[in-house]
Amino acid sequence: MENSKTNIIKEIASHLECGENCYYNPKTNELITIPQSLENDEDEEFMEFFQETINKIKNHKKDYIRIPVLESFESFKIMENFVDEISDKIFKNRLENMLQKRKPFRNFKDEVESSVYREAWFAFRQKEMEKIVEEILKIKENGNY
Repeated sequence: MENSKTNIIKEIASHLECGENCYYNPKTNELITIPQSLENDEDEEFMEFFQETINKIKNHKKDYIRIPVLESFESFKIMENFVDEISDKIFKNRLENMLQKRKPFRNFKDEVESSVYREAWFAFRQKEMEKIVEEILKIKENGNY
């Protein structure tokens, strides 16, 4: 894969992690991001700030590939896959328990953030997000959607 495509995939994955839906124009390599909360928001003042961008996407819809923020089940699967990679049986068991309790996202985050696995989690999550973005782009650029 060419370097610019790799960079755009990394950038899209980072924006998705920040809660922004992405619109990518493969012909121009233009990337537009809009906070997911905005797309469902009725706040006219906030919408006004992005209105020109939203209109651009609407008016040229066929030129953009929409890559939405992951659904919670997709994010949960990434956490499960990370747990499967952990070799420390005690920590792995703790994370598995966190995923079974109420508020699994919060519990998992708290447990990982205070562990030696913090950086490994960030790297794993980024890699998994990039795989998802790459697959979406491949499918949509080939017209298989």
